[in-house]
Amino acid sequence: MRGEVGFPVRIRFSELGKVRFISHRDAARAFDRAFRIEALPIALTEGFSPRPQVSFGLALSVGHESVAEYMDVRFARDLDLDALPGRVSAALPEGIDVTGAVHLVDRAPALQESVTAVEWEIEVVTVEGAPVDGSALTDRIAAVLSATELPVTRTRKGREDTVDIRPGIRHLSVLRPGEVGTVLHAEVATQPGVRPAELVAVLGDAYRDLRVLRTAQWIERGEARCEPLDADALRAVEARAS
Repeated sequence: MRGEVGFPVRIRFSELGKVRFISHRDAARAFDRAFRIEALPIALTEGFSPRPQVSFGLALSVGHESVAEYMDVRFARDLDLDALPGRVSAALPEGIDVTGAVHLVDRAPALQESVTAVEWEIEVVTVEGAPVDGSALTDRIAAVLSATELPVTRTRKGREDTVDIRPGIRHLSVLRPGEVGTVLHAEVATQPGVRPAELVAVLGDAYRDLRVLRTAQWIERGEARCEPLDADALRAVEARAS
Protein backbone atom coordinates (compact mmCIF):
# COMPACT_ATOMS: atom_id res chain seq x y z
CA MET A 1 0.00 0.00 0.00
CA ARG A 2 1.25 3.47 -0.82
CA GLY A 3 2.17 5.62 2.16
CA GLU A 4 1.41 8.88 0.36
CA VAL A 5 -1.20 10.05 -2.08
CA GLY A 6 -0.05 9.92 -5.69
CA PHE A 7 2.48 8.14 -7.85
CA PRO A 8 6.17 9.10 -7.54
CA VAL A 9 8.17 8.98 -10.77
CA ARG A 10 11.87 9.56 -11.48
CA ILE A 11 12.72 11.13 -14.84
CA ARG A 12 16.05 11.17 -16.66
CA PHE A 13 16.74 13.89 -19.22
CA SER A 14 19.52 15.39 -21.31
CA GLU A 15 20.58 18.98 -21.98
CA LEU A 16 22.62 19.33 -25.17
CA GLY A 17 23.57 22.11 -27.55
CA LYS A 18 22.65 25.76 -27.15
CA VAL A 19 20.35 25.00 -24.21
CA ARG A 20 23.51 24.60 -22.10
CA PHE A 21 23.49 28.39 -21.72
CA ILE A 22 20.24 28.47 -19.73
CA SER A 23 20.29 28.32 -15.94
CA HIS A 24 19.11 25.47 -13.72
CA ARG A 25 16.11 27.62 -12.76
CA ASP A 26 15.25 28.21 -16.42
CA ALA A 27 15.37 24.47 -17.06
CA ALA A 28 12.96 23.95 -14.15
CA ARG A 29 10.61 26.55 -15.66
CA ALA A 30 10.79 24.75 -19.01
CA PHE A 31 9.62 21.51 -17.38
CA ASP A 32 6.84 23.31 -15.51
CA ARG A 33 5.62 24.71 -18.83
CA ALA A 34 5.89 21.31 -20.56
CA PHE A 35 3.88 19.62 -17.81
CA ARG A 36 1.15 22.26 -18.19
CA ILE A 37 1.14 21.95 -21.99
CA GLU A 38 0.65 18.20 -21.70
CA ALA A 39 -1.90 18.66 -18.89
CA LEU A 40 -0.04 16.19 -16.70
CA PRO A 41 -1.64 15.67 -13.27
CA ILE A 42 1.13 16.90 -10.97
CA ALA A 43 0.32 16.27 -7.30
CA LEU A 44 0.38 19.31 -5.02
CA THR A 45 1.64 19.72 -1.50
CA GLU A 46 -0.85 20.29 1.29
CA GLY A 47 -1.28 23.49 3.28
CA PHE A 48 -2.13 27.11 2.56
CA SER A 49 0.25 27.43 -0.42
CA PRO A 50 0.10 24.19 -2.43
CA ARG A 51 3.11 23.65 -4.69
CA PRO A 52 3.82 21.06 -7.39
CA GLN A 53 5.64 18.05 -5.98
CA VAL A 54 8.65 18.30 -8.26
CA SER A 55 12.29 18.12 -7.14
CA PHE A 56 15.46 18.24 -9.22
CA GLY A 57 18.77 16.52 -8.62
CA LEU A 58 22.23 18.05 -8.76
CA ALA A 59 22.23 21.39 -10.58
CA LEU A 60 24.05 21.60 -13.91
CA SER A 61 26.27 24.65 -14.27
CA VAL A 62 25.56 27.10 -17.07
CA GLY A 63 27.66 26.20 -20.11
CA HIS A 64 27.78 22.48 -19.32
CA GLU A 65 25.93 19.75 -21.19
CA SER A 66 24.58 16.47 -19.87
CA VAL A 67 23.03 13.15 -20.84
CA ALA A 68 22.39 12.24 -17.20
CA GLU A 69 20.09 14.71 -15.42
CA TYR A 70 17.34 13.60 -13.06
CA MET A 71 14.21 14.86 -11.39
CA ASP A 72 11.48 13.35 -9.19
CA VAL A 73 7.80 14.10 -9.78
CA ARG A 74 4.70 12.92 -7.96
CA PHE A 75 1.63 12.55 -10.16
CA ALA A 76 -1.93 12.61 -8.84
CA ARG A 77 -2.80 9.54 -10.93
CA ASP A 78 -0.84 6.81 -12.66
CA LEU A 79 0.48 7.43 -16.17
CA ASP A 80 1.80 5.43 -19.09
CA LEU A 81 5.53 5.87 -18.50
CA ASP A 82 6.42 4.36 -21.87
CA ALA A 83 4.72 7.33 -23.54
CA LEU A 84 5.79 9.97 -21.02
CA PRO A 85 9.29 10.72 -22.41
CA GLY A 86 7.96 11.50 -25.88
CA ARG A 87 5.09 13.61 -24.58
CA VAL A 88 7.24 15.78 -22.34
CA SER A 89 10.13 16.08 -24.82
CA ALA A 90 7.76 17.41 -27.49
CA ALA A 91 6.81 20.28 -25.19
CA LEU A 92 10.36 21.13 -24.06
CA PRO A 93 12.81 23.56 -25.73
CA GLU A 94 15.13 22.14 -28.37
CA GLY A 95 18.07 20.44 -26.68
CA ILE A 96 16.20 19.18 -23.59
CA ASP A 97 14.90 15.63 -23.99
CA VAL A 98 13.42 13.14 -21.55
CA THR A 99 15.19 9.80 -22.02
CA GLY A 100 13.62 7.62 -19.34
CA ALA A 101 11.05 7.39 -16.54
CA VAL A 102 10.31 4.85 -13.80
CA HIS A 103 7.88 4.53 -10.91
CA LEU A 104 9.60 5.12 -7.58
CA VAL A 105 9.02 3.53 -4.22
CA ASP A 106 7.34 5.83 -1.73
CA ARG A 107 9.66 8.00 0.36
CA ALA A 108 12.66 7.33 -1.85
CA PRO A 109 15.68 9.35 -0.64
CA ALA A 110 16.07 12.70 -2.37
CA LEU A 111 18.34 12.79 -5.39
CA GLN A 112 20.61 15.49 -3.99
CA GLU A 113 21.22 13.37 -0.90
CA SER A 114 21.54 10.04 -2.74
CA VAL A 115 23.94 10.70 -5.61
CA THR A 116 27.48 9.94 -4.46
CA ALA A 117 29.50 10.12 -7.69
CA VAL A 118 29.39 11.89 -11.05
CA GLU A 119 31.21 11.22 -14.32
CA TRP A 120 32.31 13.87 -16.81
CA GLU A 121 33.85 14.16 -20.24
CA ILE A 122 35.93 17.33 -20.45
CA GLU A 123 37.50 18.50 -23.70
CA VAL A 124 40.58 20.57 -22.92
CA VAL A 125 42.68 22.83 -25.14
CA THR A 126 45.56 25.17 -24.45
CA VAL A 127 44.71 28.64 -23.24
CA GLU A 128 45.39 29.85 -26.78
CA GLY A 129 42.76 27.40 -28.06
CA ALA A 130 45.22 25.06 -29.74
CA PRO A 131 45.37 21.25 -29.38
CA VAL A 132 47.34 19.99 -26.40
CA ASP A 133 50.53 17.97 -26.26
CA GLY A 134 49.30 14.49 -25.30
CA SER A 135 52.47 13.46 -23.50
CA ALA A 136 52.58 16.63 -21.42
CA LEU A 137 48.89 16.28 -20.51
CA THR A 138 49.38 12.66 -19.44
CA ASP A 139 52.26 13.74 -17.21
CA ARG A 140 50.12 16.44 -15.63
CA ILE A 141 47.33 13.95 -14.92
CA ALA A 142 49.82 11.60 -13.28
CA ALA A 143 51.04 14.46 -11.10
CA VAL A 144 47.49 15.31 -10.07
CA LEU A 145 46.68 11.72 -9.12
CA SER A 146 49.91 11.31 -7.16
CA ALA A 147 49.37 14.51 -5.17
CA THR A 148 48.39 14.22 -1.53
CA GLU A 149 46.62 17.59 -1.56
CA LEU A 150 45.09 19.75 -4.29
CA PRO A 151 43.96 23.03 -2.73
CA VAL A 152 41.65 25.28 -4.75
CA THR A 153 40.02 28.59 -3.87
CA ARG A 154 36.26 28.92 -3.95
CA THR A 155 34.22 32.09 -3.53
CA ARG A 156 30.98 31.72 -1.64
CA LYS A 157 28.82 34.77 -0.92
CA GLY A 158 31.79 37.03 -1.43
CA ARG A 159 34.06 35.04 0.87
CA GLU A 160 37.04 33.01 -0.32
CA ASP A 161 37.64 29.53 1.08
CA THR A 162 40.44 27.07 0.36
CA VAL A 163 39.29 23.50 -0.26
CA ASP A 164 41.32 20.34 -0.86
CA ILE A 165 39.67 18.56 -3.79
CA ARG A 166 42.06 15.58 -3.94
CA PRO A 167 39.83 13.29 -1.80
CA GLY A 168 36.99 13.86 -4.27
CA ILE A 169 38.87 12.81 -7.43
CA ARG A 170 38.23 9.12 -8.09
CA HIS A 171 39.48 8.86 -11.65
CA LEU A 172 41.07 11.09 -14.28
CA SER A 173 42.48 9.98 -17.63
CA VAL A 174 42.77 10.83 -21.31
CA LEU A 175 39.76 9.34 -23.11
CA ARG A 176 40.15 10.24 -26.79
CA PRO A 177 40.99 13.05 -29.22
CA GLY A 178 38.28 15.72 -29.37
CA GLU A 179 37.09 17.87 -32.25
CA VAL A 180 39.69 20.47 -31.29
CA GLY A 181 41.46 19.36 -28.13
CA THR A 182 41.70 16.24 -25.99
CA VAL A 183 38.78 14.66 -24.12
CA LEU A 184 39.35 13.61 -20.52
CA HIS A 185 37.23 11.19 -18.51
CA ALA A 186 36.74 12.07 -14.87
CA GLU A 187 34.82 10.53 -12.01
CA VAL A 188 34.41 12.61 -8.88
CA ALA A 189 32.65 12.20 -5.57
CA THR A 190 29.84 14.54 -4.54
CA GLN A 191 31.16 14.71 -0.96
CA PRO A 192 33.49 16.51 -1.12
CA GLY A 193 32.30 17.87 -4.43
CA VAL A 194 34.70 18.64 -7.28
CA ARG A 195 33.83 20.97 -10.16
CA PRO A 196 35.04 20.31 -13.71
CA ALA A 197 36.68 23.76 -13.81
CA GLU A 198 38.66 22.82 -10.71
CA LEU A 199 39.90 19.63 -12.35
CA VAL A 200 41.18 21.66 -15.29
CA ALA A 201 42.69 24.26 -12.96
CA VAL A 202 44.81 21.72 -11.08
CA LEU A 203 46.21 20.48 -14.39
CA GLY A 204 47.95 23.83 -14.70
CA ASP A 205 47.59 27.29 -16.21
CA ALA A 206 48.30 25.98 -19.71
CA TYR A 207 44.83 24.42 -20.11
CA ARG A 208 41.19 25.47 -20.30
CA ASP A 209 38.01 23.53 -20.91
CA LEU A 210 36.30 23.75 -24.28
CA ARG A 211 33.33 21.44 -23.63
CA VAL A 212 32.03 19.81 -20.47
CA LEU A 213 29.54 16.92 -20.61
CA ARG A 214 28.06 15.11 -17.63
CA THR A 215 27.79 11.46 -18.68
CA ALA A 216 26.63 9.64 -15.54
CA GLN A 217 25.46 9.97 -11.97
CA TRP A 218 25.67 7.13 -9.45
CA ILE A 219 23.95 6.16 -6.22
CA GLU A 220 26.11 3.88 -4.09
CA ARG A 221 24.79 1.94 -1.10
CA GLY A 222 27.10 -0.60 0.42
CA GLU A 223 28.52 -2.60 -2.49
CA ALA A 224 25.67 -1.68 -4.84
CA ARG A 225 26.22 1.01 -7.48
CA CYS A 226 23.16 2.08 -9.46
CA GLU A 227 22.09 4.71 -11.94
CA PRO A 228 19.45 6.92 -10.26
CA LEU A 229 16.80 5.54 -12.60
CA ASP A 230 17.37 2.06 -11.12
CA ALA A 231 18.29 2.77 -7.49
CA ASP A 232 14.77 3.15 -6.05
CA ALA A 233 12.63 1.93 -8.93
CA LEU A 234 9.38 0.34 -7.74
CA ARG A 235 9.67 -2.55 -10.21
CA ALA A 236 13.11 -3.48 -8.90
CA VAL A 237 11.98 -3.48 -5.27
CA GLU A 238 8.90 -5.55 -6.11
CA ALA A 239 11.05 -8.01 -8.08
CA ARG A 240 13.41 -8.47 -5.12
CA ALA A 241 10.46 -9.04 -2.79
CA SER A 242 8.80 -11.67 -4.99
